[in-house]
Amino acid sequence: MFLENLVVDAVDPGRVGRFWEAALGGETLTDEPEGFETRLEVEGGPVLDVCFQRVPDLPSEQPRLHLDLLGRAQQAQVVDRLLGLGARHLDIGQHDVPWVVLGDPEGNPFCVMEERAAYTGTGPVAALPLEGADPDRDAAFWSWLTGWVDADGVAPRTLRHPSLRGPLLEFCPERAPKGSAKNRLHLDVRLEAGEDPDEVAADVAARGGRALPPLAPGLPWRLYADPSGNEFCLLPART
Repeated sequence: MFLENLVVDAVDPGRVGRFWEAALGGETLTDEPEGFETRLEVEGGPVLDVCFQRVPDLPSEQPRLHLDLLGRAQQAQVVDRLLGLGARHLDIGQHDVPWVVLGDPEGNPFCVMEERAAYTGTGPVAALPLEGADPDRDAAFWSWLTGWVDADGVAPRTLRHPSLRGPLLEFCPERAPKGSAKNRLHLDVRLEAGEDPDEVAADVAARGGRALPPLAPGLPWRLYADPSGNEFCLLPART
């Protein structure tokens, strides 16, 4: 299995997707009314597709997964460029912090980060912070799920692609337990050829995750929650 997609719910997928493609320097894969996809490649590291799917409206809860963008010494210039693309400043109660909190065209919060040694070789996305009830437990679950390995970072637990390049996957203490509303951002994992989806389903349950009902009949992927309730999709192996 490997991490393939970051998926973002959007009322207007094209508008939000084009903003993020310009912000990250991605390559368009799909541009349709119901969805927009852009590909982010890190030289010598992972390939991550960022997918925007249409939803009728957005949840009001703060996202449990968000993007931290690389700023470093050019933080102010990066912020100015993003504001020019359609971002706006957000106050989510961050107070006096060295990073800058912005919102994308639909208000999804993200951060432009200061200089940190752990961000060497990340590419434009420095980190993907994910909230959970138990960072150690969740990191172990996602390491098994994706093959990513422990890495240095500032979060309680951090994983990274085995190349040690590309974004950090950070596990942070949750501000509140996961509610019933679906996360606005989630991750997709794809099976490798020969992996049995039923065996993986059994392992998900054994490691503290659970299967969720499909969002619609006939979909080729399966929907699960990690041990802290964060949704993810398990995509079939490519033929």
